[in-house]
Amino acid sequence: MPTQLLHRKADSHKGDFGHIFILAGSLRYSGAAILTSNAAMRSGAGLVTLGVPKTIAPGIIKTKTPEVMILPLDETSEGSIGLTAYIKIRDFIKKADVVVVGPGLSKNPSTQNLIRKIIAKTTKPKIIDADGINASVNHLNILNGCVITPHINEFSRLTKIDVARLQKIRKIIAKDFAYRYNAVVVLKGKNTIVTDNTGALYINKTGNPGMATAGSGDVLTGIIAGFIAQGLSLFEASKYAVFLHGLAGDLAKEEKTENCLIASDIIDKIPEAIKLCR
Repeated sequence: MPTQLLHRKADSHKGDFGHIFILAGSLRYSGAAILTSNAAMRSGAGLVTLGVPKTIAPGIIKTKTPEVMILPLDETSEGSIGLTAYIKIRDFIKKADVVVVGPGLSKNPSTQNLIRKIIAKTTKPKIIDADGINASVNHLNILNGCVITPHINEFSRLTKIDVARLQKIRKIIAKDFAYRYNAVVVLKGKNTIVTDNTGALYINKTGNPGMATAGSGDVLTGIIAGFIAQGLSLFEASKYAVFLHGLAGDLAKEEKTENCLIASDIIDKIPEAIKLCR
């Protein structure tokens, strides 16, 4: 792990460790927003602001870690963030150093249009996850310069390759996709793959089957964002985040068992995992 993730200068202030804006959550999937933002905060980000639909904002405020700030946004009739929220989001992103788009946003058409517009127009470092990936399926060029964090089914939709075949050649396809679209690909699963447009490749060895649980990917996205906010390159941040996420999951497994492990257990073990890396 890089020294900057393990130690801080005595005269540090929160601005040194980045401001992350996370666009996440909907009426049905509010937990994704909470997990992503809490993980980003716990992984060392200086500031985290969470953009959520305005009607779920009060509930989010009660359940998130109190350090995370909230930006209430216009919503659709289904309780997802609507396209009419674009101007407010665009203006707020000017204050951010890193942008996360996707966790729990939903497949509502207005929301999907909003997602594509934000990804295409935002020049800040971006991590695209979950419904952010779903919105990009037939618009792959907008992923230029992004970190994407698909699981195998999402990557199958992006590449139009069936899952069974993709599993056999996932390293080759991940590298090709990263090169073709100038992206960092974090292909999640057993031995998660991280690769970029230079051909750099990392295959992770930490983690366990207990981490195959709802919200685990949201936690990873938050950690990646936290590491980018602290100054790591997109590839290095993704690589170290995948390693630390798996290590925290392994520590959680020892306490909770594989069968009983939940995503918030992984967040709780981030500090212990970082201590082990010192």
